[in-house]
Amino acid sequence: MVRALAQGGVRPIFVTRATDAQYRAAREVLPDAVFHPRARLAVMRPVDDEPAGAVAVVSAGTSDLPVSDEAAFVSEALGLKVERIADVGIAGVHRVVAHRSALEEADCLIAVAGMEGALPSLVAGLVSTPVVAVPTSVGYGATLGGLAALLGMLASCAPGVTVVNVDNGFGAAMAAHRIVRR
Repeated sequence: MVRALAQGGVRPIFVTRATDAQYRAAREVLPDAVFHPRARLAVMRPVDDEPAGAVAVVSAGTSDLPVSDEAAFVSEALGLKVERIADVGIAGVHRVVAHRSALEEADCLIAVAGMEGALPSLVAGLVSTPVVAVPTSVGYGATLGGLAALLGMLASCAPGVTVVNVDNGFGAAMAAHRIVRR
């Protein structure tokens, strides 16, 4: 598949949920492929234009980093400037508020959270920037593999929140890219 995409001039090319073996196979076709192990993402032929907009990828906890990394690396490969804001979950609201100016400067926010999934509602209530919410399957207690976060995000009363599926950092980045590029 990578060979066909490369021959067709597609850029960028992503292999999501990639294993090390899949990355090595992709590198045989495109030697400049880059692998991001925590995000389980291989990226080839990223867009090399000047950034066409800016996104902030905000994650609630460190256990959300694999999904937020996926969203950030995909966004960068699509030609967006990315600001990473990590470990600002709502258990310490002051941590989110401390980054308010960065949240307001972004053209779109990607908010990644497990547990009850409240972070997207909080950031959407603080700024008028569109928010793409990503529930994650991590957390303790009754998170039900991300279902609790998904339902919490879908039930958000904050304006401007769009929700993608559980652990879908790739889909969040694609949605943010389309919002920013408009």
